[in-house]
Amino acid sequence: MSTTSLFDLHDRVALVTGGNGGIGFGIAQGLAGAGARLVIAARNREKNQAACAKLAAQGAQCSAIEADVASKEDWQRVVQRALENFGRIDILVNNAGILLGKAAETYSLEEWQSIIDVNLTGAFLGAQAVYPELKRQGAGKIINIASLTSIFGSPFNVPYTASKGGVLQLTRGLAAAWAKDNIQVNALLPGWIDTDLATQVRARIPGFNEKVIARTPAGRWGKPEDFAGVAVFLASHASDFINGAGITVDGGYSIAL
Repeated sequence: MSTTSLFDLHDRVALVTGGNGGIGFGIAQGLAGAGARLVIAARNREKNQAACAKLAAQGAQCSAIEADVASKEDWQRVVQRALENFGRIDILVNNAGILLGKAAETYSLEEWQSIIDVNLTGAFLGAQAVYPELKRQGAGKIINIASLTSIFGSPFNVPYTASKGGVLQLTRGLAAAWAKDNIQVNALLPGWIDTDLATQVRARIPGFNEKVIARTPAGRWGKPEDFAGVAVFLASHASDFINGAGITVDGGYSIAL
């Protein structure tokens, strides 16, 4: 197999949750650029349609569906839509996530549960939903978006930290469980990326922007497009012997003192 064909996704269909903005859209653009057809699943219908329009303008085939990843019924609709439109599913990117930053003792049970439901349970439900199709085809790729908080503590994002730690362990468990079906499950651990969530954090913590840049060897915040290449790698034949990995995408933040 040539180097070019290793990364070729022209025969693949990718389902990206939360793919209408931020890291999810950066990943969707990367997959589309490698030839994949896209299904964007997220809550905001207008943003979904706008994301698909942008991808279509770049030559990609794209379908959008409004969905709550914490709903098993919604996952059934998403899979059905993907199969109706494109006939198959090859790649799942579990990117949808929510964050509520405040002191640990002030979270309500409802707030805790909503974060766990979207960030962790949603990823599990998504993997379960696509598994029968991936197994039937004899191959598949699942990319879970974890976080540096999967391995570091964060005093003002305790439920988020717990959920993302769970996503990394979910990745490892599913990788071990489904390797026999030729399904590779890996995780990306974003560092500080310039998204709407990051904007909220910077607004809340004076001087935080400067602290991140000072600690990051790359000297900048990450961008959603920084995820395009590594997503294509994990979605393609180039990563067929990589399973259960957690890859940091952080400009070196996690290795700097």
